[in-house]
Amino acid sequence: MGFNDTFRMSSHAVITNQNDEILQLKATYADLSWGLPGGALDPGETIYEALHRECFEELGVNVKLIALTGTYFHSRYNSHAFIFRCSISEDAKIILSEEHSEHRYFSLDELNKIQRQRVEHCLSFNNEIQSASF
Repeated sequence: MGFNDTFRMSSHAVITNQNDEILQLKATYADLSWGLPGGALDPGETIYEALHRECFEELGVNVKLIALTGTYFHSRYNSHAFIFRCSISEDAKIILSEEHSEHRYFSLDELNKIQRQRVEHCLSFNNEIQSASF
């Protein structure tokens, strides 16, 4: 990788409810897609710091980190996404940032192919960090 190449990294949380559905947020930018809470690392920030900052900014609540479960390369964005199993308290009141218009819990069957693979790896975590390229 050259000195002036652009490479991105992001941290994302897999949070489930009591029905094992996965929390997703609907973006107010780009293609208005649904995705896991989280986002890009700021300069000098660790993947853990970014996870906590991004989730607090987007959800208005602190997440409890359970485990780093996977790292995935996305060629479309020239980036690595770090996936973490996280939880929030059952009585947490989610307050979305301006970056998202709504939140909802999805079943695995409702997720797109890439998202589903990352989430399935996360939910079946056995202390072995998964990795894949898309």
